[in-house]
Amino acid sequence: AFAGLGQTGFDAIALRKYPQISQINHVHTAGNSSGIVDGAALVLVGNRHKGEQLGLPPRAVIRAAALVGTEPTIMLTGPAPAAQKALRMAGMTLADIDLIEVNEAFAAVVLKFMRDMAIADLDKINVNGGAIALGHPLGATGAMLLSTALDELERRGLSTALITLCAGGGMGIATIIERV
Repeated sequence: AFAGLGQTGFDAIALRKYPQISQINHVHTAGNSSGIVDGAALVLVGNRHKGEQLGLPPRAVIRAAALVGTEPTIMLTGPAPAAQKALRMAGMTLADIDLIEVNEAFAAVVLKFMRDMAIADLDKINVNGGAIALGHPLGATGAMLLSTALDELERRGLSTALITLCAGGGMGIATIIERV
């Protein structure tokens, strides 16, 4: 998907559009930001009874979901407070979580999340690569993260995942799922 990107992470068209890229010392660049890609994902949310009627056995339950607002001008700081709130709501700690998916709109988001949550172990965060590796399909990102986490829980025989992302205006969203 990224074969056309050059050493800077920009394709030739973007380099013509932003010639100043080589002259400015950016914190966020195309090299440490997710590519905006096409994508689609579907998450069905319902109750067990209706799922059984439709022949759709549940794969997971939502243990908690949280939405927070943080400093809107910075905009990338919401995942940690949202995760902390979701963990409190579920009566859980990070030690209870097997996998963590942090939307990697920029590499700094994951690094800030890890610092704020005092996480040093990379073995359970974005284990398939984050959005820098997989892309960021804007309208489908939340469903894609949830699906990726659930697929990986099943593949590894694990139980719980924390999925979190930042959104414009300083929002942070977090969901904790548990396989059934």
